Amino acid sequence: MHTPASKVSGYVVLMIVQIVFLVLFWLFVRYDKSALPARLDNEDAGSAEEHVSKYPQFQDIQVMIFIGFGFLMTFLRKYGYSATGYTLFMAALVVQWSVLMKGFLHMEGGKISLSLESIIDADIAAAVPLISMGALLGRTTPIQLLCMSIVEVALFAANEYLALNILSICDCGGSITVHAFGAYFGLAVAMMLRPSSDQNEAGKHEGANYTSDIFAMIGTTFLWVYWPSFNSVLAAGTGGERAILNTFLSLAAATVTSFVVSALVSHENKLDMVHVQNSTLAGGVAVGTVCNLLLGAHGAVLIGIIAGTISVLGYRYLTPWLTNNLRLHDTCGVHNLHGMPALISAIASAIYASLVTVDSYQSELQDIFPAMVDNNGTTTKIMGGLGRNASSQAGYQLFGIALTLIIATGGGILTGAALKYASFRNLKKDEQHQDEQYWEVPALESKEE
Repeated sequence: MHTPASKVSGYVVLMIVQIVFLVLFWLFVRYDKSALPARLDNEDAGSAEEHVSKYPQFQDIQVMIFIGFGFLMTFLRKYGYSATGYTLFMAALVVQWSVLMKGFLHMEGGKISLSLESIIDADIAAAVPLISMGALLGRTTPIQLLCMSIVEVALFAANEYLALNILSICDCGGSITVHAFGAYFGLAVAMMLRPSSDQNEAGKHEGANYTSDIFAMIGTTFLWVYWPSFNSVLAAGTGGERAILNTFLSLAAATVTSFVVSALVSHENKLDMVHVQNSTLAGGVAVGTVCNLLLGAHGAVLIGIIAGTISVLGYRYLTPWLTNNLRLHDTCGVHNLHGMPALISAIASAIYASLVTVDSYQSELQDIFPAMVDNNGTTTKIMGGLGRNASSQAGYQLFGIALTLIIATGGGILTGAALKYASFRNLKKDEQHQDEQYWEVPALESKEE
């Protein structure tokens, strides 16, 4: 058990981190011109209106992060306080840290510009450690989550900069830079924190009951409804509408497929609530990287069908295999909801990138595949010049996911090793998957097994 003194010291560290953020914001962060009073000539009014117009989508993403992710992880019957509470804590922490980390990579005049778009970017970044937390749910302390989040967001920001700004890959919905990174970073940390072979069985509180599964479905529903906003908020031009359409169709197809495949592979051909809570969302991840491309309705539906099928099969067969053979405990099954669907999205992006033509994308080619346009804004096929051709862009898409996997798994292994072998205290087996370690729990609940 933790002593009161150790718990207090942990919370003091958390407060110190917040104070450090305060100092960094004071020194480096300034309002963007879109958030400042308009000049008398009103030249910046259009920019301000454009930023404000994204506020409804910003609200949608807030709901996904703070409600969707939080309630999705309440399926553990004695971990509801921690699932929702730590989600709120980590998201609030990461939003601030992400503004700083991403801002440091795009500084102008030694200062970071703060706008609604930068907060939206930070909100999206908050999904990364929340995905990783899903792989570790119930098996870490708050101070371990804090340290993991700090390191992970720094690596995520660097990887995203490399993928989007250096490699110029297309990743509108973040399936490569957000979902794949968060999933495989979390799995790598989980691998380092895996139990010994004699303690590989599930913990006594590692499971759901009827009520906790209902609460988890609340999270699923909010994520499902608002996922089109998550994928489309950063899309430019008509790509925003395509992102909404493609995401919705992919989610719908994945949902129907998940119900069917779940009934086919589950015991007595009954629906498994784990599949309904998670695999129904796999279509939103699998279409993310390509959501703003010209997939066609059939393409979005096909991606959803593939994602739903692979996700259910992953929960049914792959997750138990990883637990039994590698002692890798993926509590929420992030490999099946975020990891494998993100790989599907990356492969799809390479396929569709190889099919890109100037005639199909017209002026939007500059926004979607900027590296396929030369420095004069002219497409390669017209000039035969400096831009990439379609097959080269496809190769860069695959290189982007490969680089992401290397940085995520490498960073996760090092972070997990630090959490395990440094001075951090690890939860014992009988302390895992329950709120009582860090929350005041009603007496009646604390006595229930």
